[in-house]
Amino acid sequence: MAGLAFMLLLALVALLTPWIAPYGYEEQDLALAASPPSLAHWLGTDTLGRDLLTRILYGGRVSLAVGFAATAVSLIVGVAWGIVAGYLGGRVDAWMMRIVDILYALPFMIFVILLTVVFGRSFLLLFLAIGLVEWLTMARIVRAQVRSARQQDYIAAAEVSGLSHARIMARHVLPNVLGPVVVYVTLTIPAVMLVEAFLSFLGLGIQPPQSSWGLLVAEGVETMEEYPWLLLFPGLCLSLTLFSLNFLGDGLRDALDPRGRLGFRGQ
Repeated sequence: MAGLAFMLLLALVALLTPWIAPYGYEEQDLALAASPPSLAHWLGTDTLGRDLLTRILYGGRVSLAVGFAATAVSLIVGVAWGIVAGYLGGRVDAWMMRIVDILYALPFMIFVILLTVVFGRSFLLLFLAIGLVEWLTMARIVRAQVRSARQQDYIAAAEVSGLSHARIMARHVLPNVLGPVVVYVTLTIPAVMLVEAFLSFLGLGIQPPQSSWGLLVAEGVETMEEYPWLLLFPGLCLSLTLFSLNFLGDGLRDALDPRGRLGFRGQ
C-alpha cells in the first residue's frame, strides 16, 4: 500500500509539474552554475545554472511516460501473442513460440540499441524500441495461463455452443488470465524505466534539451566527485520509484494468488 500511495502521489506530481515547478524548464543562470542546495534552489542547480528540482520534476514525467507507454506496447503484443499461441496450440503454438525463443537468444540490450540506431532517437520510437523487446516474457506467461485455462470445462462448453475462437479468447480466456498479467505489468514498468535509464546513460535515450531521470543520472556521474547532489537526487528519485513499483507488484501477486493467502494463513 505504501508503494501504491507513493506511485499515486508521483503520478499527481507529474501531471501538475507545469504548475508546481519552481522555475522554467529552460531557465538558466550561468552565475549559479552547479550551486549546492539552498533556500532559492532546494536541490541545487546543474552546471548550466538550471534548477535541479525543476529538471527532476520534468524528467520524472518523461521517465514515467516511457515506462507506462513501452509497457503498454509490451502488454498488447505479448498478451495477443500468448493468447493465440496457447489457445490454438499444435503447430501454430510451436512456430509462434520458436520465434519467441529465437528473439530470446538475441542479446537484449544490443537489440534495443540497434532498433534505436536504425529508427532514430525519436521520443515515440523509444517507446516502440523498448516495448517490442519486453513482450517476450509476457507472451510466455500468458501462453502458460491460457494452456491451463484451455483444459477447463467452461471453454469446452463455449466451443460446443458454437462461439468462434475469437469470441472465446476475448470473452472467456482473456478475463481469466488477467491476474498474472496485472502483476507482471507492475514489474515490467520498473524494468522498462531501467532500460531507458541505461540507454540515456549511453547517450542513446532521451536527448537534450529534454531530460529524464536516466539522463540526469548520466550527467551527474560525470561530475559526481565535484557536485555530488547532481547524482544523488535524480538517483534517489529513480530508486524510490523502482522500489515502489516492485513492492506494488509483490503486493498484487500476494493479493491475486489465493493459494499464497491460504498458505500464509495456515502458517
